[in-house]
Amino acid sequence: MTGPVRSIGRGWVVRDRVPGPDVDEFAEPERIVTALARARPGTLLAVQHPHRTPAALAAGSSLLDALPHAVAELAHLRRNAYREVRDVVAPYRVDGPDGTAHGLLCMVDPAAVGHTEDVYPDVVAERARVLSGLGCVTSAAMLVPVAREVRLTGLVAEVDDEPAVSVVDPGGRRHWLWLVGPGERQDALLEAAGEHPLMVADGNHRVAASAGLSGLLALVTAGPDLRIGPIHRAVAGSGLSLADMAVAWRSLGLVVTPVDAATRPSPGVVVAVSGASAVRVELPSAGVDHAFVEAVLLDKALGLDPESPHVRPVTGDVPTEGVDAVLLIAPVPLADVLAVHEAGGRMPRKSTYFTPKPRSGLLLADLD
Repeated sequence: MTGPVRSIGRGWVVRDRVPGPDVDEFAEPERIVTALARARPGTLLAVQHPHRTPAALAAGSSLLDALPHAVAELAHLRRNAYREVRDVVAPYRVDGPDGTAHGLLCMVDPAAVGHTEDVYPDVVAERARVLSGLGCVTSAAMLVPVAREVRLTGLVAEVDDEPAVSVVDPGGRRHWLWLVGPGERQDALLEAAGEHPLMVADGNHRVAASAGLSGLLALVTAGPDLRIGPIHRAVAGSGLSLADMAVAWRSLGLVVTPVDAATRPSPGVVVAVSGASAVRVELPSAGVDHAFVEAVLLDKALGLDPESPHVRPVTGDVPTEGVDAVLLIAPVPLADVLAVHEAGGRMPRKSTYFTPKPRSGLLLADLD
């Protein structure tokens, strides 16, 4: 079948469980280094980040130095932890405390996907080198059809065969994956997955890193219960206290007031927390708060480049140690994301956190 989506020509589905720690391939480097230091050898994460393993760090190996070992390690994992499949698509369901998604794992033309966020060029370059070096995609992006009604959701909900994979991740989400070979059913699923424009819900860096390659492994899904969680900004090693930050923000005419550290952000209101202290910062207007945080609160007021090591995105638990402050930002409403996308724009980097996400490593795809 031709078009923006197609079947996986050659892939590998996990036999039991994904080898290694449950850490996203695009997590912060520090988190990946820590996870690999605690893990036993022979993990998918080590294949994805061969230059961040304890052995590579001890030897001072670069990514290019470490890639040959990663290729050999991937071949070993595919022989022992996976089984090969040919010309398949994978209906996929995930259900958990942060939402429900029914969709299709398949190959997608990266050029047919609309980006929703700006990206970090160095991350894209690194992941592109890994993809081309391995010749295999080990984690999937999540793409959302831009349409009011999507047939794919119902088609996947109707699948009632025995799944090829059924696992529960550490967050309590249940993942089911089925395999559908050539035939009318596969054609119907691919047609439904490709009948609307696609935008990135999760994986802007994955999509950008796949440019120029033969395809992108992606979960195409419209829910039925996709959610957008918050992505905050942590400031570390800046030499600034929360009081210093408050003075700088007030100097720009912003309304900054002390509040309880348990105060939560809302659209148009950022809460900066440091230990037991917190301040509430009123933005001039609601809408794409992350852009104002990066351009004004961090860059203009504090002189901190949002791309520098002093600023990092935060999802999940908010760190209380090793940071100068954490700027809590309200989740971006889906309507805002769609409006920016329809206007041809992009959200700031790391501003949308769609859930639930597909489990990395359940299905690998060859870059044929």
